[in-house]
Amino acid sequence: MPYVTVKMLEGRSDEQKKALVEKVTEAVVETTGASKEKVVVFIEEMQKQHYAVAGKRMSDN
Repeated sequence: MPYVTVKMLEGRSDEQKKALVEKVTEAVVETTGASKEKVVVFIEEMQKQHYAVAGKRMSDN
């Protein structure tokens, strides 16, 4: 049973997340041969103040 975790910053719509889950599931099925019913996708959204690049939080931009 493939498990996929997608970590991304908050702010995407429900429609975008739905499309992401569908496309990731399709890619896993296509590349691994796993059945669609066995693919599990987790979306972990990070708050912008909890994510930094080059010493600056994304919320500070």
